[in-house]
Amino acid sequence: MDRLLSSLDNALRTLFSKPHASEASPAANIEEGPLDAEQKKLAGALMRVNHVGEVCAQALYSAQALATHDHALRQHLLEAAREETDHLAWTRDRLQALGSRPSLLNPLWFSGAFALGFVAAKVSDRVSLGFVAETEHQVATHLQSHLLRLPDADLASRAVVERMKGDEERHAEQALQRGALPLPGVAKGLMRMAAKVMTTTAHRI
Repeated sequence: MDRLLSSLDNALRTLFSKPHASEASPAANIEEGPLDAEQKKLAGALMRVNHVGEVCAQALYSAQALATHDHALRQHLLEAAREETDHLAWTRDRLQALGSRPSLLNPLWFSGAFALGFVAAKVSDRVSLGFVAETEHQVATHLQSHLLRLPDADLASRAVVERMKGDEERHAEQALQRGALPLPGVAKGLMRMAAKVMTTTAHRI
């Protein structure tokens, strides 16, 4: 019951309160670059997509921590979630700085990611870790594509995305070290399709 209440509390805080980072944003000491209206719109849309990714990360790790019976793994997942909270706060700050807003569909994204994470964890801890590794690998690839699309002058957003990419790659490697089971190609393809729907929609809504 305590873990269930903790998961519920995390969902409410993720969706309806301002996240607080434990570490200063990589953008903290970077002066805002000169962006025209179209560049700000693009950067805001990209950072909204990245914010959605962090909403989903909170859901994923929370669900897996709830489902596992391995205490050490649960603590690892909760620690990863705390690091992702920094990303959530940093992307939220960038949205505000760019005059943009979070996705209106965040409750939907959170619910879907939570359900997937819970099901994966119920299959086995190794499948759960495999899901983490593949998710983080796809996120890192996605963040790299954003570095190619963000306006050159938006050094603040670029610094945040660079740091996030490194952290996601580390999370994927940690999952592999803990015995993550490689997912079948079909599962990876379905995950990419779902991510494409989410990112395309979140870019606008």
